[in-house]
Amino acid sequence: MVGYDPGSKGAAPAPEDAALSGSAAGMVTRALISPLDVIKIRFQLQIESVSSRHPEGKYWGLFQASRCILAEEGLPAFWKGHVPAQLLSVCFGAVQFASFEFLTEMTHKSTVYDSQTAGVHFVCGGLAACSATVACQPLDTLRTRFAAQGEPKVYHSLRHAVSTMYRTEGALGFYRGLGPTLVAVFPYAGLQFFFYKVLKNLMGPPPKDSDVGGNLRSLVCGSCAGVISKTMTYPFDLIKKRLQVGGFEEARAHFGQVRRYGGFVDCVSQIAREEGLRGFLKGLSPSLVKAAVSTGFTFFWYEFFLNAIQNLKGSQ
Repeated sequence: MVGYDPGSKGAAPAPEDAALSGSAAGMVTRALISPLDVIKIRFQLQIESVSSRHPEGKYWGLFQASRCILAEEGLPAFWKGHVPAQLLSVCFGAVQFASFEFLTEMTHKSTVYDSQTAGVHFVCGGLAACSATVACQPLDTLRTRFAAQGEPKVYHSLRHAVSTMYRTEGALGFYRGLGPTLVAVFPYAGLQFFFYKVLKNLMGPPPKDSDVGGNLRSLVCGSCAGVISKTMTYPFDLIKKRLQVGGFEEARAHFGQVRRYGGFVDCVSQIAREEGLRGFLKGLSPSLVKAAVSTGFTFFWYEFFLNAIQNLKGSQ
């Protein structure tokens, strides 16, 4: 169901159906994984070591960080930045899946390549994610800053954050970290679609007349694809987060040391020099849990909603 299938009995999904299904999938998934995302961002931005054996910084473990955030900031803290995050998920899901369906169909009809091969899914998935990233980067930057700030808050609302950032940093401030994001998102998303296709092929067709079996396969294959792709591209995500909070050091002082980075290369060199190779993997554990849940549910809900829309149209 994901990607153009020339052998499908029904018509290819319309762009608006793919966009609507992608938006709904992103919205539902975001609500479920927001706590993991907040913890992951806190780990990524911590200069001190994230280690239970050598607890130097504020956070040193997944459960310790959860207890600390809950005690100091309350339960709503796990959904900090949820409004821009939801807007990001809805926008990203719509652009990504609509672009992916369009690109796979165009590839099949305009080239010699079969749209159902894993290689085509890798390239089209990467390009679709790059399109969505450019469209949604300002929302991603806002989401990161809301999740990163402690108490007292620097930004009191989405409107306040937008006006403050525009006044103090200009329009380009919303695109901080875009370079490493694009470098990372192409292989990350491409590998997601690639491994999702490979794993679904390996599992074989679902039992006939079994929606439950098909949905479970989507969830399992999506989760595995998310873990593999996230592990292979994780350092770029960490660098992006560090760059996105540039100029935001005041709000980070409560959590420990802060650093200023002059760009992608400077960020890489400072992390390598001060934090070592392990510094590029801070927050990997919650990130992998998040990747398994978010990617699995994204594909699961996308196919679920797309099926529901097409069945509804077919019954009319």
